[in-house]
Amino acid sequence: MNSTQTTPELDAAGLTPRQIVAELDKYIVGQGKAKRAVAIALRNRYRRAKVEGDLRDEITPKNILMIGPTGVGKTEIARRLASLVGAPFVKVEATKYTEVGYVGRDVESMVRDLVEQAVRMVGDERRAEVKDLAAQHAIERVIDALYPETRAPQQPGAGGSNPLAATLGSIFGNTYAPPPSQPAAPPQASGADREQTREQARAEIARGFYDVRLIEIDVEETPNMPLGLMGGGFDQGGGDIGEMLGGILPKRKSRKRVTVAEARRIFEADEANKLIDMDAVKREAVRRAGEDGIIFIDEIDKVAGRQGAGGPDVSREGVQRDILPIVEGSTVPTKHGPIKTDHILFIAAGAFHLSKPSDLIPELQGRLPIRVELDSLTAEDFKTILTQPKNALIEQYKALLATEDATLDFREDAIAQMAAYAMQVNETSENIGARRLYTVLEKLLEDVSFDAPENAGTIVIDGAYVRAHLADIVTNADLSSYIL
Repeated sequence: MNSTQTTPELDAAGLTPRQIVAELDKYIVGQGKAKRAVAIALRNRYRRAKVEGDLRDEITPKNILMIGPTGVGKTEIARRLASLVGAPFVKVEATKYTEVGYVGRDVESMVRDLVEQAVRMVGDERRAEVKDLAAQHAIERVIDALYPETRAPQQPGAGGSNPLAATLGSIFGNTYAPPPSQPAAPPQASGADREQTREQARAEIARGFYDVRLIEIDVEETPNMPLGLMGGGFDQGGGDIGEMLGGILPKRKSRKRVTVAEARRIFEADEANKLIDMDAVKREAVRRAGEDGIIFIDEIDKVAGRQGAGGPDVSREGVQRDILPIVEGSTVPTKHGPIKTDHILFIAAGAFHLSKPSDLIPELQGRLPIRVELDSLTAEDFKTILTQPKNALIEQYKALLATEDATLDFREDAIAQMAAYAMQVNETSENIGARRLYTVLEKLLEDVSFDAPENAGTIVIDGAYVRAHLADIVTNADLSSYIL
């Protein structure tokens, strides 16, 4: 297949800044300056990886401060950038953190969240690699449940009692019961008959012959850890006591009656977890989070307070000072191991309606050297957002109603009228950017969505239809404030 189109599977090494901007253009309208800034930051990671010697560790990312009103694409640019190259990404709000000593989340939790996201990503990748083998093992376990007489002979001594598990189980409130004595094994089939039966069952399971048949399986349950005993701060440091004890506490198994299709899903997940090395997953996740991670700190303007302010904003400057060492580069302990933040890319963003970037403490300003101002959206931008991106809003609504055999036919004058109304409401009330299009479209298509199951066919949306449904609301400032 001949294609020059970039795909999300491409590694960052294969993407030039121009290609990165072209990929972002598929989802985000305008904001060329911001796209160029993040594209250069991403490409600089590839350049740093090719630098040899000790200088590589000295090259740190040039963090970015995005300035612009809500709904113009700040978060979407960062999220799409991370998705483009498969980088660990978290979005946090600066307002949910408080200065040390106040009640609230500490700033290091954003780094721990990034590591957790990286663990999930790497774990999913490793499970995908062993998916086929896990599926084969799952089928064998289903056959064991369907035809127990064809199971491999049980090894003597398997499933014995565990004195340590019994002791710990009693300490932590988990009633420990030794494995129940196994019922008498069914007569074993001869070798040739056994293989023939299992081979036939494999083929029938693969084609779904048994999917709706009910079988009984044993499902492992995680032991309960008493919250009062464990406390609430163990993930703040380097260890997770609950996780460590989980490996030696007695495993509870419950007997469930499920379909073969559901049993295969359960067994596949179980077998995949057995086939991957979680220690290796965690090491790779910590490395990837530290080298490729992106942390998007939204609403940074809300903590940009003047020194000496009192009242509820007393900890604003303290939050900035707590964020500073994370952005500068420090080592944060996590339950998966320590992580250095020196090479994490930080993208901060804020509307700065009531404050200015210069209201941030000077040290934090210096750690956000790349500043880009995002433009407010125009009516022409709204028209483009409605029709051109890969995830265009109009295409989303068409796809939704197509499931009811209803076809939406949007005319050009309807799109222009919706864009004009969205712009007008943004100017006369709170400017929420492109998010205004969601409210406009929902109100416009309310009757269509309600009646679609009974009224299949083509529904024409033209300028007159838009005016008939929205004109009164848009022109009435009181109504539009509440409805749009």
